[in-house]
Amino acid sequence: MVTYPKDWDIVALGSKCEITSSKRVYESEWEKHGIPFLRTRDIASFHIGEEQKDKLFISEQTYREKTSVSGEPHKGDLLVTGVGTIGLPYLVSSDDKMYFKDGNILWIKKSDAFVPEYLFLQFLSRELIEQIQGGSGFTTVGTFTIKNAKKLLVPMPCIKEQKAIAETLKSFDAHIANLAELIEKKKAIRDGALEDLVSGRTRLSGFSKKWVIRKISDCGRFVSGNGFPLAYQGKKSGQYPFYKVSDLSTKGNENRMHAANHYISQETASLLSCNIIPANSIIFAKIGVALFLERKRMTTCECCIDNNMMSFQPNPTISSDFTWLVMQRITFGDYAQITALPSLSGNSLGKVEFLTPTDIEEQDAIVNVLNSINDEIIALEDERNKMIQIREGAMDDLLTGRVRLTV
Repeated sequence: MVTYPKDWDIVALGSKCEITSSKRVYESEWEKHGIPFLRTRDIASFHIGEEQKDKLFISEQTYREKTSVSGEPHKGDLLVTGVGTIGLPYLVSSDDKMYFKDGNILWIKKSDAFVPEYLFLQFLSRELIEQIQGGSGFTTVGTFTIKNAKKLLVPMPCIKEQKAIAETLKSFDAHIANLAELIEKKKAIRDGALEDLVSGRTRLSGFSKKWVIRKISDCGRFVSGNGFPLAYQGKKSGQYPFYKVSDLSTKGNENRMHAANHYISQETASLLSCNIIPANSIIFAKIGVALFLERKRMTTCECCIDNNMMSFQPNPTISSDFTWLVMQRITFGDYAQITALPSLSGNSLGKVEFLTPTDIEEQDAIVNVLNSINDEIIALEDERNKMIQIREGAMDDLLTGRVRLTV
């Protein structure tokens, strides 16, 4: 239970704000163009930073008919989802025309009692989320109604402090957004450099030896993984990390394999004649949907892989890191055999041709340039993640009054 500062009022939201909803819009009135019409899924998309899917609209005439009865949303009003994913807030940021689905979305009109941005943030606070989801005992599972919303207990400091809280957290958001934008720019630079340097369109100074066209099969060998009886799976320790196709979907370093969930002992590997995959090999799924076929990682140590996976082990004529860059540019799905599930073979991939410097030092120099850009991206991503954590802590402290701002 949060103890708010004594000079903060704790008020029922309905005592300070008008809470209502829209006039019903029937499916037959939906349009593909016109006035934006929001649903719960649209507000949910805004919250996770995704583009809206299947956008809906209503006509100007329908808009006039509905708003003549219900009124129209204005800048500073708050829309809150009431069905399905409940309690997600959307702050109306302009007076541009828009409308929303009745019953599914609650409409909290702007009030002199609250700074709109502050009230929006309170709906993201742990305390209000607990009330909405049933912590106070008055909500119905899966729904958040006007009656529920009116009973919400909301901390209400003075307007000046509300503004200060909102502006402080807005500055965090701006910094995080700037970092995200910078990360995307760096990634675009890296991707452009990858194309230019690995294709030979751009040469690094100090290198003049020729580039040649080679087949992947000339630069190493493909080795498949092994099937293991269930009795040998699920071990938490052992000599060799054991990876399955599902491990390729784990987020993290986009180049290197993460720590394994399962291991194979040296005795088991010997007993079952396992193929031991060396460090700095490239592993990937050889069977599965197109999405999985494009997931590739480099191994960090000797390991074992299951029989739905394959590895490519470069020979000394080519840098393993340069091979990784080449593999990144190849769309594996283009070389898959179309069966019940698309599948890859070393034979089909081995025929793929690419340009490569004959000078190993030039290969390494290209890798170093791209790695330096990747290092900058990783550093920026680390800074962004730290800033998000700091912002979450600051939000919790400021919205509960544990930390006060000078106003």
